[in-house]
Amino acid sequence: MSEHTSKQFDAELETVRTRVLQMGGLVEEQIQRAIDALESGNMEEIERVQQNDHRVNAMEVELDEACSHIIARRQPAASDLRLLIAVVKTITDLERIGDEAEKIARMAKLIHEAERLHMPRVDLRHITNLAVGMLRSSLDAFARLDSKAAMRVVQQDDAVDVEFRSILRELITFMMEDPRTISRCLEVLFVAKALERIGDHSKNMAEYVIYMVEGRDVRHLHTADFDDER
Repeated sequence: MSEHTSKQFDAELETVRTRVLQMGGLVEEQIQRAIDALESGNMEEIERVQQNDHRVNAMEVELDEACSHIIARRQPAASDLRLLIAVVKTITDLERIGDEAEKIARMAKLIHEAERLHMPRVDLRHITNLAVGMLRSSLDAFARLDSKAAMRVVQQDDAVDVEFRSILRELITFMMEDPRTISRCLEVLFVAKALERIGDHSKNMAEYVIYMVEGRDVRHLHTADFDDER
């Protein structure tokens, strides 16, 4: 590969990485808007989240095609190929996080159309902060090619799971004590599950960073086993 061609290739890779981070920023914005709408009942924000979901989908398709074209034309090897594979996987998880944000917006609409009648007193702020923090950290690890930071994101997933199970127990208690809360509890449960899934997808993205940087596939390892793989 000539120096000119090499510089073009590097520019193409950098463009792809930049677009992934732009997609991540849009997805994070979608989550925040959906959560804000859940708290405020702002129907315009809910509609905006639902309308913007197609932008997330379009970015996934665009990036997937860009990676396919680069692989076909450049036939990259080693770290460059790992980067492109990681990007293809990452954008799939980002698109699914976008779907979860849209789901939260739908639940917010149902809850506020019912005027929050028989709404259970369940605090979602902690699981929201954990899940959004994982997404932000995984994107930062991707941007900086930081496998150690990515490892920390993977380890944070257990905290999200614990918080989800706690919320589930609270909701079950509300439903048993007052059946009138069942509809609202189920809608809140869908929101909590969406946040738990956002954590799962963020964990996946962090694992792709580790693969991209170190060439290790840690998807099916327990966090205690990671050091043994070094």
